[in-house]
Amino acid sequence: MKISSSIIPFISIFILLSISSVTPSDSDDFDDFLRCLPKQSDSSIPIANAILTPNSSSFQYIYQVRASNLRPLLSATSRPVAIITALHPSHAQASVICAKRHDFQLRIRSGGHDFEGLSYTSDVPFVILDMFNLNSIDIDMSTETAWVQAGATTGELYYRIAEKSNVHGFPSGVCTTLGIGGHFSGGGYGFLMRKYGVSIDNVIDAQLIDANGRIFNRKSMGEDVFWAIRGGGTTSFGIILSWRIKLVRVPPRVTVFTVQRTLEQGATELAYRWQQVAPKLPKDLFIRLQPEPINNGGNNKTVRVSFIGHFLGQADGLLRLMNVSFPELGLTRNDCLEMSWVESTLYWAGFSNGTSIDVLLNRVAVNKVFAKDKSDYYKAVIPKQGLETLWQVLMDIENIFVQMNPYGGRMEEISDSETAFEHRAGNLFKVLYGIQWSESEGGVNATARYVELSRRLYDAMAPYASSNPREAFINYRDLDIGSNESEKTDFEDAKEYGAKYFRNNFIRLAGVKAKIDPENFFKNEQSIPPLPSH
Repeated sequence: MKISSSIIPFISIFILLSISSVTPSDSDDFDDFLRCLPKQSDSSIPIANAILTPNSSSFQYIYQVRASNLRPLLSATSRPVAIITALHPSHAQASVICAKRHDFQLRIRSGGHDFEGLSYTSDVPFVILDMFNLNSIDIDMSTETAWVQAGATTGELYYRIAEKSNVHGFPSGVCTTLGIGGHFSGGGYGFLMRKYGVSIDNVIDAQLIDANGRIFNRKSMGEDVFWAIRGGGTTSFGIILSWRIKLVRVPPRVTVFTVQRTLEQGATELAYRWQQVAPKLPKDLFIRLQPEPINNGGNNKTVRVSFIGHFLGQADGLLRLMNVSFPELGLTRNDCLEMSWVESTLYWAGFSNGTSIDVLLNRVAVNKVFAKDKSDYYKAVIPKQGLETLWQVLMDIENIFVQMNPYGGRMEEISDSETAFEHRAGNLFKVLYGIQWSESEGGVNATARYVELSRRLYDAMAPYASSNPREAFINYRDLDIGSNESEKTDFEDAKEYGAKYFRNNFIRLAGVKAKIDPENFFKNEQSIPPLPSH
């Protein structure tokens, strides 16, 4: 997610949450739950050190600091009765066993980047299992693989790979504070997508805790479950402890660029041409299109379109390619920056050129925002009239951004049933619409207004986006496309959002759910329910 310049002062949100926090009732169930945990975990690493209740001095801090989007916190109707900051896999196992036994819902958080906050909010009594401390990364260069725990971040993964090699990388997110556990489970994508597919296309094993607290690997869970957790959103099926990934090869030097054009400089024509070119470029080249409104004062508004590129090679080769494939953009040598692959991850994350890669080890996003995000897939070129509609809505709303990410390349080569992630061939590009605002704009009232504005943009693009169903990306979670209540997962309601996230794979996912979690212990407002038996 892009970070807005309208940031929320940390202390004001901390106070807000402190005022609105609630404490669990002194029920026998809660006391029994707390007594259950040490009995079900490894005694050599006491789980007592991982348990936070509202009476704990760090409870509010931990609850808030690992929540990327402040909007769900503002509207949350309840707080967790406890947070288990797991220090050992057995702590996660105990959380499952004891929450199930004492009738508490369990929400699993690895990085806190769920766009709707479903990893840290619920309307029923619940416990957060925070995987943040389980962040080991074990790289084996002899096999070009790595075991990565769920609480590790994308930035940590990039850093640890770079420690071992300057010719290896991994295809995952642009944001460097994403938790690996959730990011991979929904697919995970970034600027290597056209070359190597999404993250889960490069996952070869996993460790998963089921609803009975048992740990499975790929062999013991079976291929159906392994298929489902790669793109199906793991929290419907269990808890990811770790992923085993296959590293990918990258050249010692890559090239990045950003070219910007306003409407007055022909941005509409270039954006129209980009749609035809970007999905068909060689796999080594990825060009994101990012339009954003610019207000130069008064009614002097325009849209600036950024073409942000990543090329697996040096600038000379890129320029030769662009001169043939996309000469209209007018890319020059001065636009190009050559750097190592790991340095290019900083470029994409918005850090200034020359920033130390040590910043990748910063595990928590400092600047928090109120945000509402939505997604679309496009299977046909948006006509110029459609682009002009988009520009007008952007200028009307102003505090909004759009990211268009090209498909093609490797994404066209992988079957839509290879994994649970079905958005493959036939898509030209995927789009993120993001709108952000500050606390000073009115809190709850501002939230209602900006959410409505995001829906206005989404509705305006409906004639051009995919349809029947209008597809969406589960890592860009959006409750507007359909949801259930916190405690109940109605199958018919789930089919509505399930078809948009998973298309034809939804029914198979529900079948896997019926096998591994027939009692539907793992649930949230957009989880996959067990397939009903007939």
